Amino acid sequence: MEPLDFVAVGDIVTEPFIRLKDARVTCKIDDEDCEISMRWGDKIPYDFATICHGVGNSPNAAVAAARLGLKSGLVSDIGQDTVGKHDVEQLTKENVSTTYITAHHGIKSNYHYVLWYENERTILVKHEAYPYQFPKDMPAPKFLYLSSLADHSEPYHAQIAEYLAAHPETKLAFQPGTFQMKLGIEKLKALYERTHVFFCNKEEAQRILELPLGTPLPELLAGLRALGPQLVIITDDRDGAYASDGNDLMKVPMYPDSRAPYERTGAGDAFASTVTSALALGKPLAEALLWAPINSMAVVQEVGAQKGLLTRAALEEFLKNAPPDYRVSPL
Repeated sequence: MEPLDFVAVGDIVTEPFIRLKDARVTCKIDDEDCEISMRWGDKIPYDFATICHGVGNSPNAAVAAARLGLKSGLVSDIGQDTVGKHDVEQLTKENVSTTYITAHHGIKSNYHYVLWYENERTILVKHEAYPYQFPKDMPAPKFLYLSSLADHSEPYHAQIAEYLAAHPETKLAFQPGTFQMKLGIEKLKALYERTHVFFCNKEEAQRILELPLGTPLPELLAGLRALGPQLVIITDDRDGAYASDGNDLMKVPMYPDSRAPYERTGAGDAFASTVTSALALGKPLAEALLWAPINSMAVVQEVGAQKGLLTRAALEEFLKNAPPDYRVSPL
């Protein structure tokens, strides 16, 4: 088998999106620490539901890469059930290689529930306990993209680090999930040191580095780069994203769009995977940073994390028509 350009590693799930119409959101100051509530012990009407197969941080990244023209694949685990079968069918439809997806007898495929209210969502998650085994015989891709895994996967990360040590030609993109952040820096030291490009949002950067809220972005970028990644990119919601390559600090704004977001799931995945895909295609970091917000903008206009992902031709058309102030600037 010829090497792939882009191989994502992480859990795959099926997610029904349930559009709520009778709920209440309450927030503390500055719209932070928000909670959603519904009537207790009652029958609550909902608007509609849409089932998204073959999703999750890493599958979303694999689909984004495939749509941008890369030979893309996914290393993941499913159950030998109908849910897993639909996951594989969806990824195959998206031209993502499923060669390294392992089906397990007696274990269910991951199935989450998304409560969608207005343009935000709350996800009920349950990761099944798969016996993770990384495929040592996989030809070395240009990029390995690592994201969310279940909370028993610490030994699996060591296998990934061993694979990368044996294949120095492969670059690692790391977008840590919740459990990977909980593991802490020391337990993933080998992966941080091997990372080519690292992604997280501002709040996650503060959590990883154990720094207080309000820590300046240059300090967060420097702190993450000190862990080993060559490139660090921190997203900051509507304020755009910030990057450091060790020499320059850069900022890219959101791509301008007069439309309000329809549903926000997958914006971060689209951003990180689009930067990685652009780098895999040989683009410089500054150009890759301009690609990413365009895909994020497109994703939030559709339900789920994959439907709105753009082809390379469509993305480049948006870039060609961008206003003059859509540019990468020094931080």
